[in-house]
Amino acid sequence: MKSLLALLAITTALTLPGLAMGRPVTLATTLGNYGGDGAYLALYVTDAQGAYAGSLWMAGAKSKYYEHLSGWYRATGGNIAEIDGITGASVGAGRTLEVTLDLADPLFDAGYTLHIDAAVEDMRDSPDELAVPLTAGGAGKAVPGRRYIVDFSYAM
Repeated sequence: MKSLLALLAITTALTLPGLAMGRPVTLATTLGNYGGDGAYLALYVTDAQGAYAGSLWMAGAKSKYYEHLSGWYRATGGNIAEIDGITGASVGAGRTLEVTLDLADPLFDAGYTLHIDAAVEDMRDSPDELAVPLTAGGAGKAVPGRRYIVDFSYAM
């Protein structure tokens, strides 16, 4: 029940601008030329205490590979319902994933952190490939990843 309430709270904060003022935010993740198959990426948010707050996007459609996105998988228990309606294709090496979502203003400058886990078939998994505090001042600033992601930025 607690998980359901948390999901409803983040879903409301992300999608109902009438209840929480929101704005379109474009998330851009550029992958390096790592020489492998397309990457699976999980973009999710944690609160100021580090507790899972909700999923923003899942790049990669085959759920059998989601366990390799171990930070997201651990936070959600691998619950595919967490990503219903927010999935897309995996992202090829050297390509950029660009997603625009309506995010509620209260997510910014309140201690929330956006995490990206990455996994590529037959290559090392990269949990918490990067973690970026969601701040208004951080918009437009590129943040480097650790293994597969060249950089990530968000624009409001």
